[in-house]
Amino acid sequence: MYPKSASLVLASLALASLFLASCQNDLAMVADAAFTKPPRPPIEQQPNTEQPTPPPAQPVDSVSPKPACGADVQAKLKAPGTNVVSLDCSVRLSSTDVITRPLVFEGAAASGAVLDCGGGTLDVSAGTSRQQKTAVIVRSAKANSGAWSAPSNVTVRNCRIDGFVRIYGLGENANGAIMKASSLNANHTAFAQASAPKNVRLENVIFNAPGGIPLYIGPGVTGAALVDSTINGKSTSVAVYLDAESANNTISNNVFGISTESRELIAIDGSANNRIANNTFERPENGGIFVYRNCGEGGVIRHQKPQFNQITGNTFRYGSAFLAKPAVWLNSRNGNRSYCSDEPTSPFGSGASNLDFAQHNIVRDNKLEGGSESLIRNDDPTNDIDGNVAMDGR
Repeated sequence: MYPKSASLVLASLALASLFLASCQNDLAMVADAAFTKPPRPPIEQQPNTEQPTPPPAQPVDSVSPKPACGADVQAKLKAPGTNVVSLDCSVRLSSTDVITRPLVFEGAAASGAVLDCGGGTLDVSAGTSRQQKTAVIVRSAKANSGAWSAPSNVTVRNCRIDGFVRIYGLGENANGAIMKASSLNANHTAFAQASAPKNVRLENVIFNAPGGIPLYIGPGVTGAALVDSTINGKSTSVAVYLDAESANNTISNNVFGISTESRELIAIDGSANNRIANNTFERPENGGIFVYRNCGEGGVIRHQKPQFNQITGNTFRYGSAFLAKPAVWLNSRNGNRSYCSDEPTSPFGSGASNLDFAQHNIVRDNKLEGGSESLIRNDDPTNDIDGNVAMDGR
């Protein structure tokens, strides 16, 4: 046995060791905290006590169709080559025409222009980039004064399109610098819509997508329509994208035979009061129509909620419903993206809450051939889900 004095010394040393270890742990915790960025806490948007109202319908402009393009423009359009041709006049092609040049309808000067391919083909599929594979662009132009000149009532019909179509105002998508600056303002949605094309119509068009999104309806676009058309080919993303702050668009009486790598066929991203009706979706195993708000991407605040959309009378034809994604999914993201905290905190839009707020939508009378009613996914009681029927499909 140790002498009593030695025992006291050993006990004192043990206590000192414990004390030093505790201090080291505390110092380590302080150091970790100093070098670790705390996670951004979720900011929930306060309940809105006001009765929500859908975006107002854009007035139909009284725009006269543009006269036919001159012989010089027609010759330039039909000549071999890949350089862009700008059009502010109307064109009528024949069924034997093959146009390999991208076509651009830009600014108010293009309002009323009609491109009637007469069964002819716009083929830019040989391009090596997404831009080179874009066959038709309808876009706004920014004047030196800073004002935006937006085209309206542009029509594309009776075309075979081996390529993509883009319609946009402030930017091709919602992630650009101009959109980012505008999104810091409370009137962002109204400004984006006033600056973007409206009433652009695609009818009786056959898409053959060469590996990208056939139709991209950009930020703020209103009154666009895709009707009586067929969408084939392949996409690395979706078939139709309705981007932030767009509204009052129509997708009806189309057949979607396109295959996607992993995503849904139609993305409704912060877009409101759209009508998706009487379409047929072939083999939508990767998803049919997803409704969400893509918070934070590119540091841009998404303002408009994806509300008051009507998804009615569509047919979803599944080859196999085993492990299939939903035919319709309302609130499909709800902040479940790594970039949702990239935007600044603000009192409006996704800067106040990362949630989707897909509310007051109507999903009625859709047919799920080869699938079950569980393929309609909804978690908000304000959405009207009724009359959707699962069918054998054989």
